[in-house]
Amino acid sequence: MFTGIITDIGILAALEQQGDLRARITTGYDTTSIDMGASIASDGVCLTVVDLGPDWYEVQISAETVSKTSLSDWAVGRRVNLERALKVGDELGGHIVSGHVDGVAEVVAMTEEGDSTRVTLRAPKELARFIAPKGSVALNGTSLTVNEVDDCDFGINFIPHTKEVTTWGDVKVGDRINLEIDTLARYVARLAEMS
Repeated sequence: MFTGIITDIGILAALEQQGDLRARITTGYDTTSIDMGASIASDGVCLTVVDLGPDWYEVQISAETVSKTSLSDWAVGRRVNLERALKVGDELGGHIVSGHVDGVAEVVAMTEEGDSTRVTLRAPKELARFIAPKGSVALNGTSLTVNEVDDCDFGINFIPHTKEVTTWGDVKVGDRINLEIDTLARYVARLAEMS
């Protein structure tokens, strides 16, 4: 489990197709404190560490994960939002995030508002019903509050701090973004279906 609070920005140092996709990600994390098999959310996708070096870790990514996320857009040199798994006693500053991406949203508009940036994204139709104004979503692993919803489109506001400590300062119209809907919204919708 994760919180959606990004704690490092990694860089894709290598990508290699070896049956599955293998990615090497450089990081500012102390890799001596990372166990083999640990989970690290990388752009919001929970990935398992399969190898470690002094300032990098490697993950193996199945074709299923690539097909359901924006990881097919990854290229060497790309910056990646990182978050290590939540430990008992850690502060829960965002919301509960599983790292299991539900789908891919697209950035359809960006507008500067004062020092902040308002970003409008388009969710897949089957996921849009789970997104509510003032509700939570995880986008590329970042816990965010939804401002407004209009059918499949929804708006998010980014303050300068968020753009500095995540990859949101790099985003542009047309980008594909990993979307994880709020777990609570999913269960509430399921209960409503069954009543």
